[in-house]
Amino acid sequence: VQLQASGGGLVQPGGSLRLSCVASGFTLDYYAIAWFRQAPGKEREGVSCITSRDSNTYYADSVQGRSTISRDNARNTVYLEIDNLKPEDTAVYYCARDHSRYCSGYELPGGAGMEYWGKGTLVTVSS
Repeated sequence: VQLQASGGGLVQPGGSLRLSCVASGFTLDYYAIAWFRQAPGKEREGVSCITSRDSNTYYADSVQGRSTISRDNARNTVYLEIDNLKPEDTAVYYCARDHSRYCSGYELPGGAGMEYWGKGTLVTVSS
């Protein structure tokens, strides 16, 4: 099982980014996939999650209304787009696989219920 996150970079405040998480070694549409982030000196926090099959979505309050998570099972890829980026969005972003079709693992503190994690991609929001 592998998850590869990409798409991070340096963005000015107010800009947008689309992160990609490419999955391999398992059937993507059997599992929920989530994005987490960890800023320097802070604990890891859940950002968003998408279930399999129904593609129900969940967002943290901090990104609600300015982010979109989506999945393309044919491409084995989950995307996270964040608009109107703020300096407080600066963090390493990770994608992770839940242990089920639902976002139950995502709901546990720090993503304790997630089974597999990819290496992160750094997002820096700065002028």
